[in-house]
Amino acid sequence: MVEQCYRSSTKHHRKGFYVSMKLFRTRNGKPDKPFVFRYFKWLLWFSLSFYFFARFLSNHQPSTNSLKTAIITRSQSHVVSRALSESTIQHHPINNRGLLKDLKVYVYELPAKYNSDWLSNERCSNHLFASEVAIHRALMESDVRTFDPSEADFFFVPVYVSCNFSTVNGFPAIGHARSLLSSAVDYVSSELPFWKRSNGSDHVFVASHDYGACFHAMEDRAIADGIPDFMKNSIILQTFGVKYLHPCQNVENIVIPPYISPENVQSTLSKSPIDGRRDIFVFFRGKMEVHPKNVSGRFYSKRVRTEILRKYGNDRRFYLKRHRFAGYQSEIVRSVFCLCPLGWAPWSPRLVESVALGCVPVIIADGIRLPFESAVPWPEISLMVAEKDVAKLGGILDHVAATNLSAIQRNLWDHKLRRALLFHDAMEIGDATWEVLVALSEKLGRSHRRKSRLSSE
Repeated sequence: MVEQCYRSSTKHHRKGFYVSMKLFRTRNGKPDKPFVFRYFKWLLWFSLSFYFFARFLSNHQPSTNSLKTAIITRSQSHVVSRALSESTIQHHPINNRGLLKDLKVYVYELPAKYNSDWLSNERCSNHLFASEVAIHRALMESDVRTFDPSEADFFFVPVYVSCNFSTVNGFPAIGHARSLLSSAVDYVSSELPFWKRSNGSDHVFVASHDYGACFHAMEDRAIADGIPDFMKNSIILQTFGVKYLHPCQNVENIVIPPYISPENVQSTLSKSPIDGRRDIFVFFRGKMEVHPKNVSGRFYSKRVRTEILRKYGNDRRFYLKRHRFAGYQSEIVRSVFCLCPLGWAPWSPRLVESVALGCVPVIIADGIRLPFESAVPWPEISLMVAEKDVAKLGGILDHVAATNLSAIQRNLWDHKLRRALLFHDAMEIGDATWEVLVALSEKLGRSHRRKSRLSSE
């Protein structure tokens, strides 16, 4: 029989304990200690020390993942130089083998002029087009990222084109977008073979602007310019989406939400809980032109916002404000219904803010295609009102309030929906970047790696 005894050696004023092994005793009751057992504690100490030392060495040796990229020549090596240094970074692992079909994404390491240089302006990572920054950051720290391009299903091209803010009105000026993206494509196609191998079909870009990869805020100009030829074969992550044919979505695309800071949302909810008192019946704050035809001869919002102001500007149930207010999220969280009319484009950041802050979004944009429709049950958490029915808006909302408002709010206040529409710097399961990857996993037919695997089988 084996007994373990832990004794403190107080006699010699030493701290700690040792293990004394009592085995078979002799007839006179004294322990019989053969050589092995006599020095057992020293053998045990040596074995444990060797084990932990070997484990330390194995956990601290350099990663060899990036060494697999033997196809990279000396002239190409600087493209992945950061990958070699970053491959030892410890990330929070996410098991994507099942949920994301073992998806792997290679993130190009572009010169700073294409992305990080723009971050000198703090707005670059916080305005409504900033999903291009947020997705890049999340992928850089994600478990789906591979440092070996030969393992990749998709190739992410991180170019920030929305951070060139106008000195006149402060809005993003994207006139440089085409040339900057074209330059980036020239760079990656000259440094690595993967763009030319697929003609860009497994490459992913972000175009978080009014009309996506058409890169213009005015629809007629956007249509006239069209999507750049070099992007027409790629996958575009874009905020613009409609359910009818449109030249600016005539490309493989995934509709994503506009960027809203998750920190700002959390700050607002920490002061006003999502299920708290809502004393504003209908809310809208934003541009509403009394005379919608602007200097360019175009009608803003197809005159929908003007009609809302004319019809309900004096209606006490409608809280309508035309001027900016930095703390307007505090108004959304107090509101029952939040109007989300089209602007120049059909989509609006109010879609995300309304859902995130528990206000029922009232979407007024005919034919709009909403982000992540397979993950977000939009018909159960929002209302769709046709542009031609704006004059009936009051009666429609009164009817909903008297019938199924409670059911809509119960669905809307599910925290999973808020997570699905918000981008985080460190990707979370179920957040907006995660949903992008889920959508990409449904397009693995474009992956050269998967095609090669199938052909070899």
